[in-house]
Amino acid sequence: MQVLQKTQTIVRYQKPNGKASYGIVEDNEILQLSSDFAEIVNNDLKFDGVRVKYSDVKILEPVIPSKIVNFGWTYAGHAKETGGTANLKEPFLFLKPTSSLIPDQGEIILPSPDLTQQVELEGEVAIVIGKRAKNVTEEEAMDYVFGYTLFNDVTARDLTKTDPQFTRGKGFDTFGPLGPCIVTGIDPTNLRIVTKLNGQVVQDGNTNQMSLSIPFLISWISQVMTLEPGDVLATGSPSGSCPMKSGDVVVVEVEQIGKLCNYVK
Repeated sequence: MQVLQKTQTIVRYQKPNGKASYGIVEDNEILQLSSDFAEIVNNDLKFDGVRVKYSDVKILEPVIPSKIVNFGWTYAGHAKETGGTANLKEPFLFLKPTSSLIPDQGEIILPSPDLTQQVELEGEVAIVIGKRAKNVTEEEAMDYVFGYTLFNDVTARDLTKTDPQFTRGKGFDTFGPLGPCIVTGIDPTNLRIVTKLNGQVVQDGNTNQMSLSIPFLISWISQVMTLEPGDVLATGSPSGSCPMKSGDVVVVEVEQIGKLCNYVK
């Protein structure tokens, strides 16, 4: 058994035989684990002796969450640019269906123009929960975090502006790119978030600009719903959200975590 170090980069991937496994990334290789997610979050890592090249496997979404919780308008600039309210005392809350998830290198499929004509990107840092959390305090909230990953909160902006709530505008299939990895043991309070559209920087923010802290967000949502291991909490987007069109390439990059690349179709 290999002991989990303070900082690890963990991926879930599909091998040529179709089987999915977890592994630890070391340089250009993945150390394959026989452990499942429940064992991994409990620091029970079983390295089965197999090493695979990162480029030889298909990277999957790093977790299969029971729910995707989204905190909106946690960055003042993004709240203002989308018609929201800056510096809220509580976040604007919405959920995404798990059917919205796609992995790194996956395709964002634009809905019919009859449904929406303004689909936008939103690069974010996402929290992956490591153990069941209910009614936790801010002081203990970080004990429930397993690690961090990247999220693109793809949004039909014309629909969120007209619908009374965000489910339709946020919930289309493929509107939840997630990954490519989970990184453990990092400080999430000062991470630069850069989103590029066809190589051009459109978002350049930092988690230190958030108006609500991550411990507050975890504690706050745990008063509402029980968080389960593997649940994803998307912490909100900095300013710079902009429309995408078919043929575009979107890359969300966060220091210490990695890059999430997706293709618009």
